[in-house]
Amino acid sequence: MIYFLYMRTKWMAGVFVAAVLVAFSFGAYAGISGRLNNTAAAATFTIPGTSISLSGNVGSAQPKEVDFAKFWQAWNLLEDNFVQTHASNTIPTYQERMYGAIAGLTDSYGDPYTVFLPPVEAKAFNEEIKGAFGGVGMELGERDGSLTVVTPLKDSPAERAGIRSGDVVLAVDGKSSEKMAVDSAVRIIRGEVGTSVTLTLKRAGSTEPLVIKIVRDTIKIPIINAYKRADGIFVIELYSFSENSSELFRGALRQYFESNSTKLILDLRGNPGGYLESSVQMASYFLPVGTTIVTEDYKGKHDNVVHRSLGYNVFANKKLTMAILVNQGSASASEILAGALAQNGVAKLVGTRTFGKGSVQQLIELGGGAEIKVTIAKWLTPNGTSISDGGLTPDIKVERTAEEFTAGKDPQKDAAVAWLITQ
Repeated sequence: MIYFLYMRTKWMAGVFVAAVLVAFSFGAYAGISGRLNNTAAAATFTIPGTSISLSGNVGSAQPKEVDFAKFWQAWNLLEDNFVQTHASNTIPTYQERMYGAIAGLTDSYGDPYTVFLPPVEAKAFNEEIKGAFGGVGMELGERDGSLTVVTPLKDSPAERAGIRSGDVVLAVDGKSSEKMAVDSAVRIIRGEVGTSVTLTLKRAGSTEPLVIKIVRDTIKIPIINAYKRADGIFVIELYSFSENSSELFRGALRQYFESNSTKLILDLRGNPGGYLESSVQMASYFLPVGTTIVTEDYKGKHDNVVHRSLGYNVFANKKLTMAILVNQGSASASEILAGALAQNGVAKLVGTRTFGKGSVQQLIELGGGAEIKVTIAKWLTPNGTSISDGGLTPDIKVERTAEEFTAGKDPQKDAAVAWLITQ
């Protein structure tokens, strides 16, 4: 899962106050696809909005080929011999031991997005999904085994403090994050508005770690900005795929048509994604009906689900030359939209490789308030590329250094403009 560390005012189940876990979403986000009740034995569960069902043996059922004797041997060995010391805090209850075993089971899959949520954490997760929180305004994910900043939100405390996409989090408030799960980091980083959190970061090009203190604040989530440049090129900057972003995007396209421009830049840099439905709606403005936008690949465990264009195709009889700006802060729904338009021949991608958040998680209730989040599918672009396998590679590769960012220089946008002018 990818996590947003900010305050939300009206995001449904989304991605991940001060740090806020806004999961990619219940039925709506390009990530978590729903919550299923999984408390009955050998039950089948339907994913909302699809024809996919998940089946599994739960309750008292157990695989015949698995011998749990060693588990109970270890359980009883600890029960009979463990002596509490000053280093062991308290002896866990039976319930806590079982939760620990389930957490170890999910960890054994080696997937940062498959996690067990005990009741307290599950309750916090659901409160964050529904409520509004203070935060630092950045999205946190896992890359190559390290906690990594996907992107700071525009004009957020994190951005103002100097946080950059790609920064690796080494420590949170002095506590090493080397073996820290994303969920755990989020719980430490979040807090009340006005309080502060200190992050120790490793940044590409810097030899020494950076220590940045951020004061948590109420975060207003930006969505879109549209304008026409002096050279006639129209620019749409999309910051998130929120509940109403597709409607706002339609308004931006109306502005584009009224401007009489034929050249468009869609800036998805630093856009961590959001509602899948929004990305499908937006892609539909550019593609004929039935054109593949993205596929949910269940690796043969279920039939794949193909999301296709609704066929708005407003550019069918209009000239359009389009460039999409992407970077390592472009994730999930951003990658879906960018991949759909680029691979269907609508636009060229300019910038750097995207984040690579291309998996779907299902949130399943275990009973007693506990939940488990399981990766159940991968996103495939129209040409069959798995977004999870390193993200999208731009057609025109252009870096933007921290120094250029600070100085207000934008070689990526300059490259997009240069390409558009020649078309």
